Amino acid sequence: MQPIIPFEPVRRDAIPTQGDWMPQIKWDGVRMLTYFDGEIVRLFNRKGHERTMQYPELLNIHEYCSGSSVILDGEIIALGADGKPSFHHVMRRDGVRRSDRVALARQSVAITYMVFDLLYLNGEWLTKQPYRQRMEMLTKVLQTHPNVQMVTTHDDANALFEVVKAYGMEGIVLKQSDSPYVIGGKSDLWIKVKNYKDLIAVIGGFTLDASNTVNALLLGQYDAQGRLWYIGHTGTGKLTKQEWRAMTQWLVPHVTETRPFVNQPERHREAHWVSIQFTVKIQFAEWTPGGTLRQPSIQAIVDVPVEQCVFDELAPARV
Repeated sequence: MQPIIPFEPVRRDAIPTQGDWMPQIKWDGVRMLTYFDGEIVRLFNRKGHERTMQYPELLNIHEYCSGSSVILDGEIIALGADGKPSFHHVMRRDGVRRSDRVALARQSVAITYMVFDLLYLNGEWLTKQPYRQRMEMLTKVLQTHPNVQMVTTHDDANALFEVVKAYGMEGIVLKQSDSPYVIGGKSDLWIKVKNYKDLIAVIGGFTLDASNTVNALLLGQYDAQGRLWYIGHTGTGKLTKQEWRAMTQWLVPHVTETRPFVNQPERHREAHWVSIQFTVKIQFAEWTPGGTLRQPSIQAIVDVPVEQCVFDELAPARV
């Protein structure tokens, strides 16, 4: 089985008032597709990068799925100390690159695979079937397992969103009940409404503290013309002291004299510019009228190609 590019929802600011929608919690984790061809189980993320090694608890598929061959779509999450899904925690698992470190990562970070779609079953593609029907079939083949759950569909999108807001969770996803699964597509047949805003940004520079450790990042995103715009800086978030030290070791060797941004950052006199190759997930309150992020905080270092860090439809226009 060759990995596919999964179907993506379109971001919207409001819950739709018309249509037959199936509302679900949007889990803040790592999108993961599980492939079982009858012999071997392999896991791939949304970009087609293999993650089979990182999640050994999902490899015995007969423990949680009765299909003789399947493709499952879902989100792998990890809970933080507050009991809520933590993107930072799940990245500690997803970021493991050496097999000898998997066992320790598994002990320190427990994961749950939240499955929300069934694309292939027993030798047949189901992608053209309505979503409601795929969910019904998923109910029949998915079995109870300590690390696997089926995503629950709720009746009232507005009530669900209020619960999500009350618990400070990421948001909700709404899927048209008759929607097919569009491989490699992005469509308003599926939409996401977020409780808070986030994005993936490139690191274009940094500042240092008195001990020459990175203490803040200068962030950027690309416009449609491929120009990199400075969108803010932050030294707050979920990175540990150890991760800041590791960040220093990554960034310092890539310092350059050339400013990568087309506009001049606020902290340009203190900044050290770097070649563009590192990305981070940022949570923020809103865009300012000047086109920068208000209250940005770092959620995690991510493995996303820099060219994919582009302004979305909710960002202010650039001239």
